[in-house]
Amino acid sequence: MTVLFGTHPEYLEHDTGLYHPESASRLEVITSVLDRFGDGIVRFQPTPASAAAVTGVHNGSHVAEIRQLCLMGGGPIDADTQVGYQSYDIALLAAGAGLDAIARLQRGEGDAAFVAVRPPGHHATADTSMGFCLFNNIAIAAKTLVDQGERVLIVDIDAHHGNGTQDIFYGEQSVLYVSIHQHPLYPGTGRVSDVGVSRGVGLTINIPLPPRTSGQTALAALESIASSSITSFEPTWMLISAGFDGHRADPLTDLGYSSDDFFNFTRWALQYVPKQRTVAFLEGGYDLAALAESTVAAIEALLGASRKPDQLVPAGSVDKDLIAALSRMRSAALRHHDIDPPSH
Repeated sequence: MTVLFGTHPEYLEHDTGLYHPESASRLEVITSVLDRFGDGIVRFQPTPASAAAVTGVHNGSHVAEIRQLCLMGGGPIDADTQVGYQSYDIALLAAGAGLDAIARLQRGEGDAAFVAVRPPGHHATADTSMGFCLFNNIAIAAKTLVDQGERVLIVDIDAHHGNGTQDIFYGEQSVLYVSIHQHPLYPGTGRVSDVGVSRGVGLTINIPLPPRTSGQTALAALESIASSSITSFEPTWMLISAGFDGHRADPLTDLGYSSDDFFNFTRWALQYVPKQRTVAFLEGGYDLAALAESTVAAIEALLGASRKPDQLVPAGSVDKDLIAALSRMRSAALRHHDIDPPSH
């Protein structure tokens, strides 16, 4: 098994300002631990996404506004999101990473791929950059696959709901979006009752979790609430929004995951598509040590490795009542749209 690992030194030049949690240090700690994988990792440098690929997801006027802001020297987009002079070109390079990974997997160069990019993407909507994100990297990759006739499963394990990804594909019949995230938390979206519209009804699955939820409960919720729908959808590709900010050490969130949990989430997701059909995209994760170890765990799962549970982390109990309540709420939302909930 080999994992294609895509990153680029220019990602380090994306200027988010002093003391910003989404800093170049994040990529530096990730690349510092890759040597432990030996020949299992095949590195590549991405190329920029084309204008057509980006405007296939984002409004052309919005893309032009981001470019103009950067050419003028950069500045804040909102209270959380800032760009520098080079950020537009770097964002194109981030958007291109998934496209390059897909093309390389289609050529048989690896068994799966992980792209460590900056800026991240899953909060960016068609016409708004927000939440540290400029363009929606995973949505651009998914749209390209849909245009090729593929059925795309997106699994978002970031602690923050991927509002941009949901919005972009909310009425799309060829994309199934599954998000497991903390609630309440920025950006305040991702309700269980949000199940899609039009041809996409039933193809959005939100699993909001209260603070301090264990990884065991999160995994059980994914299995209980999402598995039947994923199997029925029959995805041909899977893209993972690999946010590691659900780790218990993360300074921006309050979930109770360990690095082992990211191994388990990734291994769980891999059962739904064949080899050479999975790309993971770095999203959040802001405690540097936890980010490095969680990335290692996810890559180990992509490599098909086995992992001994961390004996220092006590096993969390599964909150069956929470999972049952979430299942009932989703079933009620589907019945509102005259859809029978899938049997488990």
